[in-house]
Amino acid sequence: MYNPNDPKLKSWVSVESTSDFPIQNLPFGVFQKNDKVAVGVAIGSMVLDLSLLWKEGFFSEIFPSQEENIFAHSSLNAFMNCGKEIWQKTRTRISQLLEAGSSELHDHAVKEEALVTLDEVKMLLPIKVGNFVDFYSSIEHATNIGSMFRPDNPLMPNWRHLPVGYNGRASSVIPSGTPIKRPKGQTKADDAENPTFGPSRLFDMELEMGFIIGKGNDLGSSISTKDAPDHVFGMVLLNDWSSRDIQKWEYVPLGPFLGKSFATSISPWVVTLDALEPFLVDGPTQEPAVLPHLQYEGKGNYDIHLEAYLQGEKMEASERITKTNFRLMYWNMQQQLAHQTSNGTNTQAGDLYGSGTVSGTTPDSLGSFLELSWRGTRPLKFPNGEERKFIQDNDTITLKGWCQGEGYRVGFGECSGKVLAAD
Repeated sequence: MYNPNDPKLKSWVSVESTSDFPIQNLPFGVFQKNDKVAVGVAIGSMVLDLSLLWKEGFFSEIFPSQEENIFAHSSLNAFMNCGKEIWQKTRTRISQLLEAGSSELHDHAVKEEALVTLDEVKMLLPIKVGNFVDFYSSIEHATNIGSMFRPDNPLMPNWRHLPVGYNGRASSVIPSGTPIKRPKGQTKADDAENPTFGPSRLFDMELEMGFIIGKGNDLGSSISTKDAPDHVFGMVLLNDWSSRDIQKWEYVPLGPFLGKSFATSISPWVVTLDALEPFLVDGPTQEPAVLPHLQYEGKGNYDIHLEAYLQGEKMEASERITKTNFRLMYWNMQQQLAHQTSNGTNTQAGDLYGSGTVSGTTPDSLGSFLELSWRGTRPLKFPNGEERKFIQDNDTITLKGWCQGEGYRVGFGECSGKVLAAD
């Protein structure tokens, strides 16, 4: 049986050894070239236009009765809604067409038009986001934040019993490369009697991963941890931009609102769970034991190397500010989705879930400026003499992530955003 994850596979498309997009990956995204918008997959430095392959009948056996070109859409939602079996068959078909030695597409007249370089296209938001949920699932991050504000009781009583999360703002999810305007809002200094209104001064990033629902569940039903992977289409890098001073003032009693809702950046390429399967690993031991509906079997985490970079207006190059790994997360995706739907909440294609900030155990593995500078008491120092306690105007933050295979890597590309001054 053909295995699209075979580490020995090579493509007739040239792929550098350090590329995020070898034939073992084939992530899905939405691109624009001139006036055309379509679904494509990344292979090396190229984008394969799936809408043209559809027209030429390359997918006719997978979609025998489908008349509408499912890849001539401005989002992946229609394709994702087809379900896991179709996702897998489509990825396998694309892999076979791109495999070294395969002549079916290589010798076809459509090849020249269907393969375009990444430099020729603009990558768009890959999904139409229906709902956005952000979790708080790194025990290192939660402990760090808790120890800053509640030294005697860093973790709240519920934290080890359920994946803590909140419903975020879907309308402000944006694709990588979109500038972020510094938000304005109410803040209150510790020594002030009343709040003031103005631009946020404590502007932060959050290094996260996101997962995307492909096939949802009905209202009143739930998704088990066992079935959760069948509902998840894939993953993206995610930066949940945060205004810490606005957040601090508004946080009690109902949690994040304006300090989080102004922008969330995601990478444009969605890496499927099938491509990530070789990188499944065991997660941390959960103590005390979780309730039955959150228990799971097998490996629940992914070995994804994560890094974040900052480049200021006066910096010649970007500087790495942190490196960590997604495998450290206390709560995994299966548990997050099972918890979300345990009360009968329905999900739908395009729903986006943030993992929460991914932080490690060392000072150079923390996923936010709030931790990296420890509330501004330990500024980050850069080679050009600049320092950062939090993000300044005209700083660009870039997230990177990949899984390292045997002679190849399955990566997510980049998730970047430049912070602009408030109006």
